[in-house]
Parts: sequence; C-alpha cells; structure tokens
Amino acid sequence: MIPALNDSDSTTKNQVISIVIEGEPASKANSRRFVTFGTVPRLIKSKKALTYSDAFREQCPQLPTLLEGDLRITLHIYYASRRPDLDESLILDLMQGYIYANDRQVKERHCYWHLDPERPRSEICVETMAEVAPKKKPRVSRAKKETDKVAAGEGCVDSLHQAHQMSHP
Repeated sequence: MIPALNDSDSTTKNQVISIVIEGEPASKANSRRFVTFGTVPRLIKSKKALTYSDAFREQCPQLPTLLEGDLRITLHIYYASRRPDLDESLILDLMQGYIYANDRQVKERHCYWHLDPERPRSEICVETMAEVAPKKKPRVSRAKKETDKVAAGEGCVDSLHQAHQMSHP
C-alpha cells in the first residue's frame, strides 16, 4: 500500500490462504442423478461429485477461525482430459465451513482451466479484500417509524388533529 494514499490510522491485514486439492472436480451442473426411494424420485449428487467431495474434505484444512468479510478467489483447475467444462461452483460450496462461512462472501473470482492428464488438481488461493459495499444499517419498518412519530407527538395522527382544530375553532 502506498503510504501517501493511505489516510487511515490503521489498515486491515490481508489474509491469504493457498491450498492444493488433488483430483478432478465434478461439474456442479452435471453432478446430479435421479434415484427413487420407493416411488419418490430424488435428485442426489453423482458418484463422481460424492467421491470428489469426500477427497476434498480430507485434503482441505479446517481453519480455526473462518475468513470473514469479502473474499477474492483464484482457482487454477487442472483436468485430466479436455472434456469437462470449467466449473468452480462445487469447490466454492465445499470450502464453506472450512475456509469461510458462506460462499456469498466471494465477491471476486478468477478461474482458469488447465489440462494435466497425469495430475488433475485444483490450486486455490483465497484472499480477504476491502469491502465491496458497506454493510447496510438494519431497516426500520414504516409502521415502526409511524409508531415512534405518534409516541413523540408527530406524524399523521398529530397532523390530522391540528388540521381539525384549525378548521373547527
């Protein structure tokens, strides 16, 4: 950071986590299959997605304190063949509870497709970043605002009372 451009007294420390997960991820879009439980059809993860999910959880570190705030993720996914589509969504889902609380924290993604038939893998870099948008203040409902105005002697009821007094002296 350039000190001349930094007018704050403190700066947030940028955290960076880098991990490598061996194995080829399944595409989330293509990772569902139909099965029937009795007469009820259900969609469940494909065998490839389940196998990859198990392998991911075995290899992914569980951070003692999950990353907070907005995140930037860079993924280099190495596939064993040219067939799979580039799809990082399963990886983002699997990092929930291990690296960060929710994949909605990811505000910037850089994802790259590579070919490595000998060693399919995912090289993942997760970084904290400055907040993209400030957090919103909790909304106060209109009903609550009107109740507060009436309690303070303001608002519609008071205005109507004043108007009535003025028209009927």
